[in-house]
Amino acid sequence: MELNTQEELKAHLMATSEEFRELAVRHQEYDRRLTQLEASSHLSDDEQMEEVRLKKLKLHLKDQMNEILHHHAVLAN
Repeated sequence: MELNTQEELKAHLMATSEEFRELAVRHQEYDRRLTQLEASSHLSDDEQMEEVRLKKLKLHLKDQMNEILHHHAVLAN
């Protein structure tokens, strides 16, 4: 099976890799919470700390997902 695009590879991994799927789900959960926080006109100190923490966690998840994508892209070639 040839995976031509990044999106096709992501879809393939979502269907076949539990690890990738779990990372993607957590990334989406963090993104939803960040959207809620950003919609607020004023954040408490705790919410501001949560926002910073979630952004870092979300970035870390994205890095992990990109590492998996890169690994599978290299194997596909």
